[in-house]
Amino acid sequence: MEAEGVAASKKNAARLGAYIVFIDESGFLVIPNVCRTWAPSGETPIHRHNFRREKVSAISGVSLSPVLHRVGLYYKFHYVNIKRPQVCEFVRHLLRHLRGPVIVVWDNHGIHKGRTTRELSGRFSRVTFEYLPPYAPELNPDEGVWAMAKRDLANTSPRSRVELRRGASAAIRAIRRSPRKLRACIASSDLPSPFSL
Repeated sequence: MEAEGVAASKKNAARLGAYIVFIDESGFLVIPNVCRTWAPSGETPIHRHNFRREKVSAISGVSLSPVLHRVGLYYKFHYVNIKRPQVCEFVRHLLRHLRGPVIVVWDNHGIHKGRTTRELSGRFSRVTFEYLPPYAPELNPDEGVWAMAKRDLANTSPRSRVELRRGASAAIRAIRRSPRKLRACIASSDLPSPFSL
């Protein structure tokens, strides 16, 4: 689907009274994300951590309501890599919370396609799947959610996956409670002008 197709989806969503939900997956590593920070002059910060390749996988969706254009954020964490079953579980989670038609917009990743997603679409007629163009993360506002969350967790040293998940969940909850931050994710994406709020 080209960028113009995304704009057409919004028009169709408003006409149908449908929610648009931009979905993406990400991962958080126990190995800390280090970024530039402040320190007293001449005292280079030292960041100590254990080298562990454990991670927490996450999936989330930025939603836009059809009439009032309210923004929302839904998410789930997993200790396993996200595959089709977790994706379908998340879509069912969305459908339990959003009434009426739902248009899911996501990338062309293989876990978003195949028999299980076709069966899901057949079982729930109120959900429609739309695909972003290849290699176009700049069109997905959910990328902004992950960028904010990872920035909040930068320079921390979680000791376990449980602690990492706790920190990631707190960062995501803070974004979820802030319509201003969610709107900033939409505004900073390269979506066409019909999405400007």
